[in-house]
Amino acid sequence: MSSFATRYMIETLISSKTRIKLLLKFFLNSSTTAYLRSLEQEFGESTNAIRLELNRLEQAGMLTSQLQGNKKIFQANVQHPLFGEVHNIIMKHIGLDRIIETVIDGLGKVNKIYLAGKFSQGLNSEIIDLILVGDIDKIYLIRLIEKAESLVKRKIRYLIYTDKEYAKVKFSAGELKPLLIWSKD
Repeated sequence: MSSFATRYMIETLISSKTRIKLLLKFFLNSSTTAYLRSLEQEFGESTNAIRLELNRLEQAGMLTSQLQGNKKIFQANVQHPLFGEVHNIIMKHIGLDRIIETVIDGLGKVNKIYLAGKFSQGLNSEIIDLILVGDIDKIYLIRLIEKAESLVKRKIRYLIYTDKEYAKVKFSAGELKPLLIWSKD
């Protein structure tokens, strides 16, 4: 099924745009946390609409929450029996499954692929940021990226590191680390 077809199917099955945004936010990267006011600013929607959807997802067991001071912090419930399925649907919704299938074959010695940027934070974007770790055939990668972009209808930016280079990369405090989406191990 194409990314467009998956996107259309999700939008047909889930009529609430707010719910789709929340599923992207929390199920793309399960370590993502957020509270009501931050989601209001991020989504540009009313707190009532967001609160309603958060409550529904929490009552269904899809989200967990905890109080931190006066803030109720939400996060995906990775113990929910459907967590893996929802995560896979979200990956298909943005086209990551197609990118990985297209990019891995013939690319050299790919050891890991990370999702970075807005998608790693659970935010929708027209740009997919990838970090590839290994001994990558850069010329072949450029051709594959062009094909993958036409499949997923999004631009793809990438960084390439050797294993040693990536081991030296430092992330600043509070910065969300890239999300591992594929590993040869």
